[in-house]
Amino acid sequence: MPIPWDCADGLFEAYWRRPAAYLEEHVRRAMSVWTKVGPEAEQRAVRSLGDDLDSGRWAERNSDLTALDAADLGLRLLIA
Repeated sequence: MPIPWDCADGLFEAYWRRPAAYLEEHVRRAMSVWTKVGPEAEQRAVRSLGDDLDSGRWAERNSDLTALDAADLGLRLLIA
C-alpha cells in the first residue's frame, strides 16, 4: 500500500518525505513504535536526525525521495 508524501494519518511511515516532523514531540507521541524502542534510543534517533537535517546530510542521502509522490514502505492492507 503506497503511502503518499503528504499523508496526514500520523502513522510512523507518514512522514517519510517530511522528516523534520519526527523531531516534534507531539508527532512522535502519536506513534507506537517509540514505546517499543525506549526513550534512550528515541533520543539518539532524534539527535541524529536533527544533525542530519541541519547539516544537509539527510537531503543529500535522500534526494531521490523528493521526486516521489508515494512510497511503498512495506505496509499491507488485508481484507478478509
